[in-house]
Amino acid sequence: MRLTRREFTVALGGAALAAATARRAACASAAAEAEPFQLRYILSSCLYGYTDVKEILPEVRKTGAAAIDIWPRVHGDQREQLDAMGETRFRELLRRHRVELGCITQYKLGPFNLADEMRLCSRLGCPLIVTGAVGPKGLSGDELRKAVAAFVEKMKPHLELAAETGVTIAIENHADSLIESPDSLKWLADLRPSKNLGIAFAPYHLPQDAKLLADLIVALGNRMAMFYAWQHGMGSKQKLPKDQELLQMPGRGPLDFAPLIDALRTIRYEGRTAVFMHPFPRGAPIMETTAEVTEEVNRARRYLEQCLRPGGRTPETGRSRGVSADLRAVSRVAASRRPPCQRFCCRL
Repeated sequence: MRLTRREFTVALGGAALAAATARRAACASAAAEAEPFQLRYILSSCLYGYTDVKEILPEVRKTGAAAIDIWPRVHGDQREQLDAMGETRFRELLRRHRVELGCITQYKLGPFNLADEMRLCSRLGCPLIVTGAVGPKGLSGDELRKAVAAFVEKMKPHLELAAETGVTIAIENHADSLIESPDSLKWLADLRPSKNLGIAFAPYHLPQDAKLLADLIVALGNRMAMFYAWQHGMGSKQKLPKDQELLQMPGRGPLDFAPLIDALRTIRYEGRTAVFMHPFPRGAPIMETTAEVTEEVNRARRYLEQCLRPGGRTPETGRSRGVSADLRAVSRVAASRRPPCQRFCCRL
């Protein structure tokens, strides 16, 4: 088939335009990959126990975060403090300290009772609520898939309001919950009907296997909205000496976070990262003073930042720098004393 000069010119122009578009897309992709990957930190108010939110907000920027996640009782009471002072006063405090309300955690309300909370988030510019799932526990295989699908179906009307209010509802994987295992997380990610349904990823409640966790992060991708930098350590269900309780923190317990951080970099993770642990009893600050809590968060953050750098692992051991040998030894002893089901299922 012979082309006229006009047809040839049009075809040549179209090919040139397509090539230019492809080049621009490739350049944009290369630029995104070349841009240094950074974690977007958020500070969990419950780390400070029932401390006045007016005392916590000045600490947010000190921890490298730009946003706060406020928790209700029993873990903290900053959500109740918001109600007591009123939205106008709370909004002014956020503005004064250059802090965003990045998340409200609401396990108590559950995923089907968040309408008022979503409207509050809309008024305060908060894009995220973390909560738990509802449904049968201890399932596997096709039964698990069907139960997750049923939960997702029940979420649909709530996700419509989430879309209207600009909120993502993130479901945390939690022990003794429908969304507990790696498979349940994958089903939730695959079956979600809307970008307004996300995942809050908690390594604490999963097997403490760095490769398994890293592979799971890659599988979930940016359907994760919250990443808790949190390991199991010796658990949080009983009173422990402080150095043992703190083994939940990154860089203290035995879990090597470098593969997890590599996985987050691989997917160019866009959600929030919270340095996290639970104290015992709940509602207590993780350290005695506000300044000490902030310093402990920063110690963990320095470890995570080391994991982000080239050569973030020591050549001798392959482990991330920043985990002291004595604390690793304590962690190994603690792990060996736990029954096998606790070592691998991490239900404490």
